[in-house]
Amino acid sequence: MSFRAGDPALLIDDKGRHFLLRLEPGQQFTFHKGSIPHEEIIGAEEGAWLTTHAGAKLLLLRPRLSDFILRMKRGAQVVYPKDLGPILVYADIGPGLTVLEAGTGSGALTLGLARAVGPEGRVVSVERREDHATHARKIITRWYGEVPDHIDLRIGDVTDFVAEVAPDRIVLDLPEPWHVIEAAAEHQPPGGVLCAYLPTVPQLETTVATARETGRFAEIEVKEFLMRDWNIDGRSVRPEHQMVGHTGFLIFMRRIEAHPVGDSLNPGN
Repeated sequence: MSFRAGDPALLIDDKGRHFLLRLEPGQQFTFHKGSIPHEEIIGAEEGAWLTTHAGAKLLLLRPRLSDFILRMKRGAQVVYPKDLGPILVYADIGPGLTVLEAGTGSGALTLGLARAVGPEGRVVSVERREDHATHARKIITRWYGEVPDHIDLRIGDVTDFVAEVAPDRIVLDLPEPWHVIEAAAEHQPPGGVLCAYLPTVPQLETTVATARETGRFAEIEVKEFLMRDWNIDGRSVRPEHQMVGHTGFLIFMRRIEAHPVGDSLNPGN
């Protein structure tokens, strides 16, 4: 499909530098090797080579979600693709599910969740701060062209929405997610998955301890994911000298029926 006005586009120069833009008639992309009007990009096919007025070549591609997240304007801290992928897999987020997210932040995780559940699913994303919520709405609109119907953006305390939404999945990017555990234990359907993203060990300890005290969660897992790129140049194959190390811990747990606290049969303890 050819590019249309309003579409996001990714331009890549001969040095591998990436430029993200949204196509708007009357606008012009400019960098140190020349410029090209958006009208020359609109109507072009993905994978095409474009030429600036100075003769530089640019490769035209549709941005992947990871490209967009890594280059979008940030408000709050972003959950990067390194952690977003494992969240979708280990929290088992798929088509048709209802997901309750907090906080919305810059909207990166919201975009990943919305893609995973699809139009037949639902993402209810709650943010305390109005400025972050406003920024996230702009980011989501920039990716989709509008806020799609299956994304429900709200402002407030996520604990106030757990009973109403009764979500299949809960994904928390909050400083104190343990405050949501009790509401999740009460209102999340049995078998549901709760995931929390946390940067520090004390937060990790408190969240896991709170979940265990309820006797309503099992299969409690804590994971950390590291990422390193590799260079392949002919017979020269080596890892990059730098890697992306710790960004946060991921906690996953399953909601179960009440079980006696401290019982040796209580899974996850």
